[in-house]
Amino acid sequence: MTIQEQIQDYINSQPELKRNDMQEIHNIILELMPDGQLWFLNGKDNDNKTVSNPNIGYGFYTLQYADGKTRDFYQIGMSANTTGISIYIMNISDKTYLSKTYGEKIGKAVVTGYCIRFKTLKDINSEILKAAILDGLKE
Repeated sequence: MTIQEQIQDYINSQPELKRNDMQEIHNIILELMPDGQLWFLNGKDNDNKTVSNPNIGYGFYTLQYADGKTRDFYQIGMSANTTGISIYIMNISDKTYLSKTYGEKIGKAVVTGYCIRFKTLKDINSEILKAAILDGLKE
């Protein structure tokens, strides 16, 4: 199964409202980065144990750990969670930037160092979400 097929299966497995929102966000991200690498992480570790929610990734960058080790990862991620959708913006080094810049403007969302979490797309300003995603592509 291709990464695109895994992504589509994951989106299609969601309840209708979440599925529609995730498909719309997926399309928005693809428009913003049409040549970006696609990732699909199924949330399982090497022992096939679930360790996180499955997530879709877009783009490419190298994570740098404090101990000097590195790991290739995505720049932007999207995941369904029990209450809605999480958008991960991994490529911003200042972990206060997202909440300071977008926290009050985005609408009904929780904004942390690298995550924007909301219940439905109608609860947030999608133009502000696009701006946050674009910020994550700059660094």
